[in-house]
Amino acid sequence: MPERIEDRLKQMMVERLFLKVKPESIAEDAPLMKTVGLEEVYGISFDDEEFDVEIFRTVRSIADFVRGKQAKQVKAAG
Repeated sequence: MPERIEDRLKQMMVERLFLKVKPESIAEDAPLMKTVGLEEVYGISFDDEEFDVEIFRTVRSIADFVRGKQAKQVKAAG
């Protein structure tokens, strides 16, 4: 039986991003940010309308987005 594309993609994500999860534990409809831990590590949350491919084009664009989210949280708290 040929390997499912979804299974191979999950395996690649775990291997290449050094994730500490089993590939089969990644839900196929799970938001990728939860999968790679951005929400957990940086204490931010993503609204549905914020999921934009442009944000995830480069490391810098992701970092800029995280910084922006953190700044909004600080501003809202203080």
